[in-house]
Amino acid sequence: MTLALAIADAIGRLQAVSDSPRQDAEWLLAHLLGYSRAQLFTRLDHPLPQGDLDRFKALITRRAKGEPVAYLTGEKGFWTFSVAVNSAVLVPRPETELLVEWALEWLKPLASPRVADLGTGSGVIALALTLERPDAHVTGVDLSADALAVARDNAAQLRAQVDWVEADFGEWLLMNGPEHDLIVANPPYIAARDPHLDALRFEPRMALTDGHDGLNALRCIIAHAALRLRAGGRLMVEHGYDQASAVQTLMTEAGFTEVTTRHDLGGQPRATAGLRP
Repeated sequence: MTLALAIADAIGRLQAVSDSPRQDAEWLLAHLLGYSRAQLFTRLDHPLPQGDLDRFKALITRRAKGEPVAYLTGEKGFWTFSVAVNSAVLVPRPETELLVEWALEWLKPLASPRVADLGTGSGVIALALTLERPDAHVTGVDLSADALAVARDNAAQLRAQVDWVEADFGEWLLMNGPEHDLIVANPPYIAARDPHLDALRFEPRMALTDGHDGLNALRCIIAHAALRLRAGGRLMVEHGYDQASAVQTLMTEAGFTEVTTRHDLGGQPRATAGLRP
């Protein structure tokens, strides 16, 4: 069987479970063979050895059951770099780059800013901010030791300097420590009864949902963030497409001013920020 036929067969198996079956199949085969996708395209008429075909079919079977491509390849691109990922961390999403872009925009006039990333997971937000702003003092906070192990490995691979703290973000906000110019967070915000959770069953549940209405983590962060922000500091959070109004209200009630929401590339309200007076 040629590479092209193997890909065609895989596409047929993935159409019912993936929005991008061709891309998934090509990424997985390229990963298996150690090729870039460009290299793969120049070899589509080459035969695929039986051993590689068997391994490819095994990967496609796992993908057909809903396992993310990033877990199967062990890596995911984000911002301008790639990171290692496994089932201890969420797969980084493109919409989260909005938070990075907005944070960098706000930090631009500040010298040596102090930034905290709450619920850092694989570390992508903290790492992006550190790589773009080497003068920044960035802290990544996560309750999961396994997630922090992934983040630390990614930082080492990218030669990025981040301080990692194992703590619940509510606990960290109540700790004595320096005030920050910016706190960013991509907390669990999916409601426990949201039907979309089933499609995300391979990812760590504690990073997806608070087990309630999806706002508990956001309530905690917004209620206590001022304790670790300097006057004039800013809080930025990612949230669900239908949570912007609730998050705006929470920030206003917590005393934040200049509360603003931005939309992701899909046109959905995705991140909200407020200023500590």
